[in-house]
Amino acid sequence: MKRILFTLFISIFLCMGCTTTQLIDHWKSPDIDRYEPQKVLIVGLTSNVEARKKFEQQLKTEFEARGSEAITSLTLFDPALRTEKMTPEELKAIEKQLIDDGFDTILLSKIIGVEDKIEYKENYQNYDETYRKFTEEYLRYQDIYYNPEYYNAYTVYHSETSMYCICPTKDRELLWKGYIDIVDPTSIEESVTNYINLAIAVLEHEQLIKPKTINKKEKKEELIN
Repeated sequence: MKRILFTLFISIFLCMGCTTTQLIDHWKSPDIDRYEPQKVLIVGLTSNVEARKKFEQQLKTEFEARGSEAITSLTLFDPALRTEKMTPEELKAIEKQLIDDGFDTILLSKIIGVEDKIEYKENYQNYDETYRKFTEEYLRYQDIYYNPEYYNAYTVYHSETSMYCICPTKDRELLWKGYIDIVDPTSIEESVTNYINLAIAVLEHEQLIKPKTINKKEKKEELIN
């Protein structure tokens, strides 16, 4: 029942936002009921520097609006400045330094796959009839050759976001993982905003981040609108 209500909640959220992002699946640790990150490192794994800056900075703003301290990975380490990949030892050293500096959470996002899709127009779909003659079926579908609008081609980016606890008093553990598709993005800014809005909505619903703190000015604006 809870899963059904959550699916309904996300469906309404997507419809209201007319978003290009879709929540495909997600998982929450059964050992965690409620979690409130105090100091978060935000990591966006992408070679697109512009997208990474927008993504990390916007997420930083969202966490800060919920009372958490948030730091972007670009302020701590930038892979673009390195000539070689990080070693396991270097990453362990970074993790230890994060704990020493008071971090308790890491949010890691990355693209895990890209898929080209073809969507056929509605006019050519859902025919229940079984064409018994070659000529009937050929005439019905010959627009494949002549009509450029017979189908739409688009690209889907499959992404994954993970939230990790790096609390010094317990084992490092995965708290939450979400799989989100970005459908045919046309604007980095729009795609980043839609992605973050969806991810934050899910994390809030799962009680893995605190509700947004609304100041008096924002509350007054909401009442006016």
